[in-house]
Amino acid sequence: QVQLVESGGGLVQAGGSLRLSCAASGRAFGSYVMGWFRQAPGKEREFVGAISWSGGGFIYYTESAKGRFTISRDDAKNTVYLQMDLLKPEDTALYYCTASRAHGSNWYRPSSYDYWGQGTQVTVAS
Repeated sequence: QVQLVESGGGLVQAGGSLRLSCAASGRAFGSYVMGWFRQAPGKEREFVGAISWSGGGFIYYTESAKGRFTISRDDAKNTVYLQMDLLKPEDTALYYCTASRAHGSNWYRPSSYDYWGQGTQVTVAS
């Protein structure tokens, strides 16, 4: 069992930055694919990005995140990060951290993940 706790959300002006953190409990953190999703009111949960297990060598981003968001992980701290720069009002959403035990594919699908955090709110003011 893995528990995920997000932090770092808040209110920021358009063009600003935030760094979200996701702390994971449990063992074998390095073996999990870690993902970030977001959900705005009235919309479906949307893939933001994913980073492979330690040594797996991939990081994926949705098109809207490319060039602005950066995912990284620190396996010694059991933590994954989402650095968000050049934020836009349309980035406003509840951001979720997620983890997958599988080493498959389709990381953009919520169903590919086994564990979810409670989310942290990001609000970008125009």
